[in-house]
Amino acid sequence: MYLQKISIVNFKNIESQTFDFQEKINCFVGNNGVGKTNVLDAIYYLSFTKSYFNSVAVQNIKHGEGFFMIEGNYLLNDRIEKIVCSLKKGQKKVLKRNEKAYGKFSEHIGQFPLVIISPADRDLVTEGSDTRRKFIDGVISQQNKSYLQDLIAYNKVLSQRNALLKYFAANRTFDALNLSVYDEQLANYASKIYKIRKAFLEEFIPIFNNKYQIISGDKEQVNLNYKSQLHDFNMEDLLKKSLEKDRVIQYTTSGIHKDDLSFEIGDYPIKKFGSQGQQKSYLIALKLAQFQFIKQQSKVTPILLLDDIFDKLDENRVAQIIDLVNNDEFGQIFITDTHSDRTENILKQGDKEYQIFKL
Repeated sequence: MYLQKISIVNFKNIESQTFDFQEKINCFVGNNGVGKTNVLDAIYYLSFTKSYFNSVAVQNIKHGEGFFMIEGNYLLNDRIEKIVCSLKKGQKKVLKRNEKAYGKFSEHIGQFPLVIISPADRDLVTEGSDTRRKFIDGVISQQNKSYLQDLIAYNKVLSQRNALLKYFAANRTFDALNLSVYDEQLANYASKIYKIRKAFLEEFIPIFNNKYQIISGDKEQVNLNYKSQLHDFNMEDLLKKSLEKDRVIQYTTSGIHKDDLSFEIGDYPIKKFGSQGQQKSYLIALKLAQFQFIKQQSKVTPILLLDDIFDKLDENRVAQIIDLVNNDEFGQIFITDTHSDRTENILKQGDKEYQIFKL
């Protein structure tokens, strides 16, 4: 699978641009602010129906305009697949595949697998557990539709239970039977979600460790650990144990929506004890492991987006990454960089065809 062509209209700072792409490596070079990352985000949009950098859809419309449209032509299984995603202010987003609109956007997720590596990934280290859960869910959902549906259902029931807890507090009442209806549903979905997350991470963590050792040249030992309350208790027991606390706080305090990943270098949190280069290497290894996992599961080689990844890395780590992406394991790759000479020198070291777009 590869993206042959993209047309972008009124998306972020891009008024109207069309690009025809090389099957292997495509680079966008230019100064900061010219829109390199926005082209990558448009490509991301075609796979996920949302921006990687701004989840408020209407804010991705170019200032002063009333809509945006992104259109892409993919070659998949020897046939052309045309994807169009558009949004008009005040209307719902529209997603079409070969002129036919999707009923649910979730049906599209995983059809055109993609992995992005970006400076924005640093949120995985610096932000709260919600960001790391979204990472887990994003990887699994690209190749497991029932997981995605269970996750959507769990979050809907969770929201309903929280609303009921607020209602009880506001009206100084309590109905255990009414609450138990939601508890039963949460326990059912939580059990399935936990089992899939646990199985996924048992397979994913060794892949991640291998990628990090390659990037670092075996210089450092890192750990990635799955933290869940369901390691020790089932969901029903958790809800019973936390009921009084939930009633006071008016929020469901226990469950798989509290799961997290701990990122460590040695035996210490990488957030506090890892250098910028080590943190970036950790995140790149995480995303390259995501790439390998999705490829193994879907039997389709994902598109890889590399946004400004050479910054803050020493020459040895850059060389290791280039050796990795020059591997035949990868398919189509998109790269952004502010230094055109650096990019071209790096690409010349490999044997893959490439083209450079100067923005």
